[in-house]
Amino acid sequence: MTDMGAPVTGKKLLFVTGTRADFGKLEPLARAAHEAGFEINFFITGMHMMKRYGETRLEVRRFVGAEFFEFVNQREGDALDFILSKTILGFSDFVHEHRPDLVIIHGDRVEALAASIVCAMRYIPSAHIEGGEVSGTIDESIRHCNTKLCATHFVSSEGARQRVLALGEAPDRVYNIGSPELDTHARPSGVSLEEVKARYAIPFDDYGIVIFHPVTSEVDSMGAQARSLFGCLEASGKNFVVIAPNNDPGTHAIFDVIEALPKDRFRLIPSMRFNYFSELMKNASAIIGNSSAGVREAPFLGLPSLDVGTRQNNRGIAKSITSTNAMDIEVLDLFLRDSWAKRCVGSIGFGGGNAAAQFVEVLQKKDYWNLSDQKSFADIK
Repeated sequence: MTDMGAPVTGKKLLFVTGTRADFGKLEPLARAAHEAGFEINFFITGMHMMKRYGETRLEVRRFVGAEFFEFVNQREGDALDFILSKTILGFSDFVHEHRPDLVIIHGDRVEALAASIVCAMRYIPSAHIEGGEVSGTIDESIRHCNTKLCATHFVSSEGARQRVLALGEAPDRVYNIGSPELDTHARPSGVSLEEVKARYAIPFDDYGIVIFHPVTSEVDSMGAQARSLFGCLEASGKNFVVIAPNNDPGTHAIFDVIEALPKDRFRLIPSMRFNYFSELMKNASAIIGNSSAGVREAPFLGLPSLDVGTRQNNRGIAKSITSTNAMDIEVLDLFLRDSWAKRCVGSIGFGGGNAAAQFVEVLQKKDYWNLSDQKSFADIK
């Protein structure tokens, strides 16, 4: 490809965000694009709109210089297929009135799938963030669907890039920029640990972080898994900051366990501002559960992590990660005893913390905006 002339600017970018987790990845990209002169809009939906999960739409709205559009796509307990269909209808109506130049979609949630379907059907250019990754749930299938539906791809590792190419995407549409949330972790958070503890009423000096989400293919066992995991944590005598699980099927069984834990040693928080969460991670003794934070952010920070269950199967490999299942009491106890507070050398397997700059560099090239609306399957040669 060749690129001539001044950098592209002024295009209307629409970031689709449905959870606190994807916003932590999209926000650095949006901020860098805004500083480079692009117009920034957010389509806010999903968990952001739900009070039980912290009504994090308010955190998205703290972004200075953007326009915001909100859509309630679910009620507590709605099935994923119902949420998908409702989001397709709402997002289709939205882009009919506000046609963006580029829609930026992250990962593997139903909101992302709805947006990628609409963009593909309407030939609206779309960019998929963090495609090509593997995991142990329906999320992986959704992620690969988004890869086939989206026009371009900003992946977080060389392994992910190779998987996207294996799915038939053209090499000139795939960019390895690293994982965007590492941009935040690579820089000072802007807050002190004391400020974090004060804002979220965290009384502990020594603590671990726990994030345990439901696995949609294991709904019937989520309660038993949660009881085993949190039973071990309670028996350890240590202190834990627990971030509430997401709203996938099975979440009620996890909440039933979490809400019965002793309040003096388990601080349950619905959601956190990402820079506050970054500072919390930088000072934690361990992170435990099945969040992607444990297999990509924790290794970057050298934080010992215990990856529990199948949700992040094969997604990250680093010396700081211990993998087990929720019922393996021996491994759980061993980790809490021998890995607690033992920092490792940071890993750059998901990039070095400069994803946003690389993202903007691609968007500023005229060739990026001249790609054909119709993709072709690219056979591996």
